Amino acid sequence: MPEPKKPGAKGEKVEATPADKPAEELPEDEHVPGEEPQMSQISGLLVEKPQSVTAVKGKNVTFVTKVDSSQMLRKPTMKWLKGKWMDLGSKAGKHLQFKETYDRNTKIYTYEMTIVKVVDGDAGGYRCEVTSKDKCDSCTFDISVEDAGEDAGELDFSGLLKKRERKQKEEPEIDVDVWEILKNAKPCDYEKIAFEYGITDLRGLLKRLKKMKKVEPKKSDAFLKKLDPAYSVEKGKKIQLSVELADPNAQVKWLKNGQEIKPSAKYIFESVGGIRKLIINKCTLADDAAYECVIGEEKSFTEVFVQEPPVTITKMLDDVHVVVGEKVEFEVEVWQHLPDGKYRFKKDGTKHWLIINEATAEDIGTYYVYTSGGESKGELEVEEKELEVLQSIADLTLKAAEQAVFKCEVSDEKVTGKWFKDGVEVIPSDRIKMTHIGRYSGPLTATLIDSCISKLTSSLTSPILLYYPLCSFLLNGDLPVGEKMLFRVTAVNIAGRSPPAVMAQAVTIREIVERPKIRLPRQLRTKYIKRVGEKVNLVIPFQGKPRPVVTWLKDGAPLDTGLVNIRTSDVDTILFIRQAAREHSGQYTLSVQIENMEDKVNLEIQIVDKPGPPIAVTVTDVWGFNAALEWKPPKDNGNCEITGYTIQKADLKTKEWFTVLEHNRRPSCTVSDLVMGNEYTFRVFSENICGMSDDAGISKNTAAIAKTGTYILVEKDMCSSPKFITPLVDRSVIAGYSAAISCAVRGHPKPKIIWMKNKMIIGEDPKYLMQNNQGVLTLNIRKPSLFDGGKYTCRAINDLGEDEVECKLEVRGMVKNFHQVQCVTLTMT
Repeated sequence: MPEPKKPGAKGEKVEATPADKPAEELPEDEHVPGEEPQMSQISGLLVEKPQSVTAVKGKNVTFVTKVDSSQMLRKPTMKWLKGKWMDLGSKAGKHLQFKETYDRNTKIYTYEMTIVKVVDGDAGGYRCEVTSKDKCDSCTFDISVEDAGEDAGELDFSGLLKKRERKQKEEPEIDVDVWEILKNAKPCDYEKIAFEYGITDLRGLLKRLKKMKKVEPKKSDAFLKKLDPAYSVEKGKKIQLSVELADPNAQVKWLKNGQEIKPSAKYIFESVGGIRKLIINKCTLADDAAYECVIGEEKSFTEVFVQEPPVTITKMLDDVHVVVGEKVEFEVEVWQHLPDGKYRFKKDGTKHWLIINEATAEDIGTYYVYTSGGESKGELEVEEKELEVLQSIADLTLKAAEQAVFKCEVSDEKVTGKWFKDGVEVIPSDRIKMTHIGRYSGPLTATLIDSCISKLTSSLTSPILLYYPLCSFLLNGDLPVGEKMLFRVTAVNIAGRSPPAVMAQAVTIREIVERPKIRLPRQLRTKYIKRVGEKVNLVIPFQGKPRPVVTWLKDGAPLDTGLVNIRTSDVDTILFIRQAAREHSGQYTLSVQIENMEDKVNLEIQIVDKPGPPIAVTVTDVWGFNAALEWKPPKDNGNCEITGYTIQKADLKTKEWFTVLEHNRRPSCTVSDLVMGNEYTFRVFSENICGMSDDAGISKNTAAIAKTGTYILVEKDMCSSPKFITPLVDRSVIAGYSAAISCAVRGHPKPKIIWMKNKMIIGEDPKYLMQNNQGVLTLNIRKPSLFDGGKYTCRAINDLGEDEVECKLEVRGMVKNFHQVQCVTLTMT
């Protein structure tokens, strides 16, 4: 029997042996529990790699990995991943904890990941990945989760060990299968067998033995089929999670990261028999989470991994050839939009540009662009710019003691020139002066500008610029910001200098970091139209540093702040009108100004209203069954264009108006199909974008349609008392469905109609809608109930008499009682 091995010293960190490898079959790079851990052979960057474990549900588990940084110039980057895509660094919290330490002596980084209170959802494949510049290394490990079961627990064998003298000749080891012995042994003999064969990690041995035994999985009482351990879906696609229940009538809850999910357009719940489905539409990275299906106290867990599809390149980079100082643009096109990064890009849809301003010889090289699905490269060549003399030196003929001025202009303002006389370089002195201004170079110029910085205690006067004769000049650079400066100008000719002209007031020097610019919104680039009474709220952003001065004008005059409210911040200005009126219409001008730099825009605001009625409506001609009308446009067009007219006619007998033409664009029309023997009057409404005018223009005269023939008709008196020609009919309707009863009446003058229920006048009850169309009377009842049944009466009254008709309305209701449907009828008489 081999001598049992001694356990590690107290206080040392002992790592558990993986459950799927016996203690006696560990590879060389792993250590036996209880012995001093040996440093694994370096493979890439990882010195020590985490191992696969079987975790107990509800317990904590820690994984350790070490990285050798002795050959690295900077700190490595470590990522802990689950599956292929899920970065666990973003999920750090109470459940996932990460720790990082560094040993300066050994230059080894130690990274630890701790899973607190392991749950079923933590099972799966994991990966740790370390990167440093152009080096990369990774390793994978698995976590399996099992419920806490009964085992022998931690045992201390120190009391059972005895000192034995080591034999001089060791007996040859006998190949014994310990696992077969343990399988056939009783649990009470496990400790004896472990001591006999020198096994110190009894806990790991029992876990491995328990896993080897075939135990039927515990069947769920609620689920016939649970969720899969994990699902994978591409970003933007749809995914479906499905379970099958033992009870088809059971209610389920779906949880996302422990929070209940409510049905919506994003999350759709489906129930077909005992199958329950959760459909997630248009998956995003936010849907990458743990999901649960809960029935009572039983749960089914899964995880959804959302993958971003690779970004491929659809248009490759082209080679670019420029000269020094020119702008360089590299263009590449990908199949989808990319997010903005820390680099400066110009982007238009799927097109991306890399812009290099003022290229130099140092920018020569190969440029690459990479996406997750492709790559491209382009060569940049930069050649030196040829220097050109734009204005050469002119010959001069002067008298003695006169002043000579030579100047020349070159194509590059950064190039300085040297002056030579008879091949010898000219040195500046009190008599010879040289200047270099922009692209101009000359030994002497004609105008002297002096500056004076105002101080409380002292003043300094110095010439700051020499320049050839100009009426105006812009001073650039080298001016102290925040100081007040006075400037004077002296004219110089061959006779000498003139007395200086000095500014009346000092100028405060301010640095203009950003030029003023107005960012006019798209909807304000055309005419802005609002109706009378509506609110106007225009937000116009601008830029400029220091803060520009904002000015508003209306029709060229300063804006009246009593009619319009203006609010201005550092980045935008707001024009606000609480209730728009006609006088708010006009052209508004916005100006932002910093010193002598200005930007301005014009806005056209139009406030419109309904038009007035047309004027001078006249019947100009009548022939046959036709009448011709003419009118003039309204005096008030509502501050916008008239889009059309609506014409209506009325018989003088009935005086009821009927529309004959709509959206007529001309101020004239012809009305046809008039009835012979009738006399008609007309009215016209005007229309614009706000609608029809409230009032109409009524014709001054009428159109009488004469009867044809030579016979003479004696006019018959058409007056008669009301008489119903179609009575009401008894009806039977179902409660909840709208119903209507109708009848027809005639009489002249037009009779007054009264509806009654059980001899009580209905009046203006909103449940009822009463209509009268050319003598056809209809009473609409909206969703009648059992109490709407009864006797309904329609009475017609005029000066010559009255008449009425009645009917019974029966309302039936559907009542569910004792799983039988009975018809209940309530009739009121």
